[in-house]
Order: sequence, then structure tokens, then C-alpha cells
Amino acid sequence: MADGSKYLQGESQRRDGAPADGTYLPDIPLPRDIPPDPVPIADMAEIFGVTHRTLHFYEEKGLLSARRIGLMRVYGRGDIARMALINACREIGMPVAGIQELMETLKSARSELEANGIFEEALTARKRELTASLSTIHRQLQQLASLLSHEAIDGRSERLNRHASIALDENERHCLELMAEGYAPLRVARALSLTSSEVAALETTIIRKLEANNRFQAVAKAVLLGIVAS
Repeated sequence: MADGSKYLQGESQRRDGAPADGTYLPDIPLPRDIPPDPVPIADMAEIFGVTHRTLHFYEEKGLLSARRIGLMRVYGRGDIARMALINACREIGMPVAGIQELMETLKSARSELEANGIFEEALTARKRELTASLSTIHRQLQQLASLLSHEAIDGRSERLNRHASIALDENERHCLELMAEGYAPLRVARALSLTSSEVAALETTIIRKLEANNRFQAVAKAVLLGIVAS
């Protein structure tokens, strides 16, 4: 155990060598520069980087036990050691219920060595939980990748099928390409050597085949379907 931890445990032991509250705790490093006992709640919160409400919450859950000096809530050295253990458990994502169960199990320890063994078993169990979670997340990511890949393939297949179902003759396709390039009807007519009425009829046919409402929508759908380049 770290020097600070030994100092705290030594100060809180009974004459028979057991901790003052009868519970041995595992070998957890304690913060440095711990103020003399008793420790005010403000100092306790600052030492462990938590809020007053967090300490109250741990008290409500039976993990800590504050006493009062006048109106001030204070903590003993045993609570500092327990808070170090709580923090270590929270950093690995152990739920409060799990910490409560661990603290209850530690009451059966007859030495620090046994307490270390109990804590190691709890850590091993948590490691298995995290490993299982990682495995599940990895499997879900693979499934997502697979689904996204199928959606992309299905989307391309659908576009190809719809593309194939739209039969455009050479004039219609050439006219559509010019429309996609931004040619106005008069300019299309000149490019295809057609009259304005012939181009109007051609565009009407293209719009109908693409199930569009106008020449601009027809071009947009043609681009989406891959009939013309964007």
C-alpha cells in the first residue's frame, strides 16, 4: 500500500489490528496532501474532484458516512479510503449498485490481502463485462457497415433498373444531354437542326418518359438515374 494509505489505515485501526469500522479495504492509492482528520466536506470534494451533491449521494447509498461538527459535515480517514475505492470503481464504469455489492463483500475480508483478492475478482468481472460490450459494439458496427453497403448496392441496382426501363432514342438522348448542359430550347433546336416546335415535342416526350413535370425536373431525374452526367 502507498505510504499515505498506510498512514491512514494505521490511524484508523483498532487495537486488534482491524480497521476502525471492521472492514478491510483493498490497496488503493490515496491522494497526497490530505488535511488532518476530520476533513470538511469542501476539502473532501476538492481532494477527489467531485461536488458536495456527489458526496451526499454516496452517503445516501451507504458508501460514506459523514458526521457533523456544529453545522459542518466532516469525514474521517476511513471515509477517505472508501472514497478512493469508490473513485477507482467509477473510473472503470462500475455502477453504484456494483460498488455497494463490493463494499458489502469486503466486510467478510479478514485482512488487507483478502480485501485485495475480493477487489481483483470484482475488477476481473468488470473486465469481462467491458470485453463483452466491446464484442457487441464491434458486431453491431459490422452489421451497420453491411447494411449500409447493401443499401448502396440496392440503390445503384434500383437506379440501373429504372435507367434501363426508360427507352430514349438517339435524338431524345442527345436533346436531354443538351438540356443537362443548360441549353435553352432555341439553342437545342439549332444544335440538332430542328425547328422550335420539333424541339418542344421532343422535350415533351422526354419529360413524359422520365415522369417529370418540366424540363428542369427531367434533367434532375436523368442525372440521379445516371442517364446523363452531372
